[in-house]
Amino acid sequence: MTPDWFADFKLQQIQTQGGHAAVRVGGRPDGPALVLLHGFPQTHVMWHRVARELAPHFRLVLPDLRGYGDSSHAPGESDHSTYSKRAMAQDVIDVVDALGIDTFFLCGHDRGGRVAHRLAVDHPARVRRLCVIDIAPTLDMYARTDMAF
Repeated sequence: MTPDWFADFKLQQIQTQGGHAAVRVGGRPDGPALVLLHGFPQTHVMWHRVARELAPHFRLVLPDLRGYGDSSHAPGESDHSTYSKRAMAQDVIDVVDALGIDTFFLCGHDRGGRVAHRLAVDHPARVRRLCVIDIAPTLDMYARTDMAF
């Protein structure tokens, strides 16, 4: 039998400027908000073990990023703006706004780390602390990528 990892979490569809986001919310209702952003090719479910440990301490917000899981899957534009990190970061802002959250802790893994970084740059007053895990430093990566690589 598959465990119900999110038994105490509520799954919602929240309208964003770019469509809708599937979001699982749980943990301590009066706790500080912590948004966890998944990587590629995962969904919010990747956080199931971490969420169980954090739930007593935080109000957890676990969205599926745009184009992943049960969130909107819009056709891409030729300039890639539909799936830009800025557009996905705005989706997260729309989610926390809909949930009535002003400031929050933010952690992103892989693709979610890049979205989290963009969100913190675009909305610094909203992010209390930022944790970015499992991404290569972009500038170093591009500076060292050549034909030999």
